[in-house]
Amino acid sequence: MDPKNASPGLNKNLLILHFTVFIWGFTGILGALISVSAVSLVWYRVLIASLSLFLYFKFNKTALKLDMRSFFKLIFTGALVGGHWILFFASIKLSTVPVTLVCLSSITLFTAIFEPLINKKKISKLEILAGILIILGIATIFKFESRYTKGIEAGLLSAVFASLFSIINSRQVKKFEAPVIAFYELSGAFVWISIYLLFTGGFNQSMALRGADIGYLFILGTICTSLAYVAGVSVMRELSAFRVALITNLEPVYGIVMSFVFFKDMNKMTLGFWVGAVLLLSTIFLYPVAQKQLARRKNQA
Repeated sequence: MDPKNASPGLNKNLLILHFTVFIWGFTGILGALISVSAVSLVWYRVLIASLSLFLYFKFNKTALKLDMRSFFKLIFTGALVGGHWILFFASIKLSTVPVTLVCLSSITLFTAIFEPLINKKKISKLEILAGILIILGIATIFKFESRYTKGIEAGLLSAVFASLFSIINSRQVKKFEAPVIAFYELSGAFVWISIYLLFTGGFNQSMALRGADIGYLFILGTICTSLAYVAGVSVMRELSAFRVALITNLEPVYGIVMSFVFFKDMNKMTLGFWVGAVLLLSTIFLYPVAQKQLARRKNQA
């Protein structure tokens, strides 16, 4: 779409999404700084996020009632949200922030595959080509960063979960307000993770927080979760799940730069990592250009 002809609403949503992705880029830094395990970290994160949203609703006197079917759908979607974040932070602890964030870029590939299947749409050849190039980029990183195999696997599975709940939310946001969706999904994530911790004996001393953890978790739970999650869902009223996934791939750029500033993580990466990362990210950034060119040719034909 020509920016001159873009609707003010579309431009506003794109701006909100870019700001949200920047905030998400900071979550990797916080995840590396917080001392507890990935599961405990996400449990605290969704607890703080759910409580902050509940207080927001109480203050604004907003109704939270849903029909039973929608309630359970959002609660079960929360399992995907919780799984995504647990795998995301596990990947960081098993590898590095840059490796995890680059793996998360595969959301574009998984969305290109899952969205047409779930929404019963025709699969785009351009999206599949972009997906193949992304696979090559990830395969290159795998080859040269074999010491981080478990971290890469966790990062890729995290991207699968993120792709699935993004597609689900692109449909739910047409029925409900974004804060309501966020509240029930984050509450659902809290419930499912609590059940997991209860049955695995996870509520123990390993969940004890250090002094600095409390501050980091508060920022993670409020700004980086409740606020960013609501914003990320709300833009789906005008933007497709694939376009959201595409822009979300700016997260590695922001995250890797911040990772270098905080941890000097770039010094740990091999040349093979950067070759794969450049292939992956260049595919993501060139995709909209190729899409515009194809649309222009079709209009001229």
